[in-house]
Amino acid sequence: MSTPDIRLIAVDMDGTLLEPGGAIPAPLWALLDRLHDRGIAFAPASGRQLATLQRMFAGVDAELDYIAENGAYVVRGDEEISSDAMDPAFTAFLITRLRALAAAGANLGVVVCGKRSAYIEGADAEFRAETEKYYAALEVVDDLLAVDDQILKVAVYDADGGETHTAPALADLRTTHQVVVSGLHWVDIMNRGVNKGLALQSLQRALGVTPAQTAAFGDYLNDLELLQAADWSYAMAEAHPDIVAVARHRAPSNADHGVLTAIEALIA
Repeated sequence: MSTPDIRLIAVDMDGTLLEPGGAIPAPLWALLDRLHDRGIAFAPASGRQLATLQRMFAGVDAELDYIAENGAYVVRGDEEISSDAMDPAFTAFLITRLRALAAAGANLGVVVCGKRSAYIEGADAEFRAETEKYYAALEVVDDLLAVDDQILKVAVYDADGGETHTAPALADLRTTHQVVVSGLHWVDIMNRGVNKGLALQSLQRALGVTPAQTAAFGDYLNDLELLQAADWSYAMAEAHPDIVAVARHRAPSNADHGVLTAIEALIA
């Protein structure tokens, strides 16, 4: 089989590219240089904020593309490719709704994700430590309802499990918005037209790249549309069953640097 004409590679972070402890695999840096030399764009695609992704890849000389906030914010270098901010009235309604769930006993924390920063209210140390893993730009505020920023996403950390608790409690919002389980404890609420797949499509248009020239890697439910937007779609070894069902290929686990192994095979 001839080597495919890959021009764009989009890669989820947690459970996909990153090692189980959260580190970027060391061999990636040399691989990124090779991809750049061959004119292949590389796009981290994550629920994390832009500032966090940029910090993680700060040592890369080559220009990267970023699909941040589960697709709500797409940036190429210093250029915004697309963004989709939420209506302030809905954001206020959602914050109030989540406060009511917490008051009723739900074990959750709320992150309001803006373009400039992410915001949390005076939270306990455990919740703040968890949010700091994903948000390099993070402010603690007295009242989330008073935040003045363009809000791209509201993320909910459910200590008891997002898929079994918070997501069902917010199921009615799916008639107007995205309610996406993005990890074992995380649920993201965004505008209906927001997902990593649509973000990847906007990046494909900006680069003049087709799905046949695109590879994508993912492991969890918020990666489903990402994989559907790429002909070379890979589910990780320990991926959610719904991701395995839509992916055309499998990759070894993130613990075994499966993304790197699959990319090496693609560009050999």
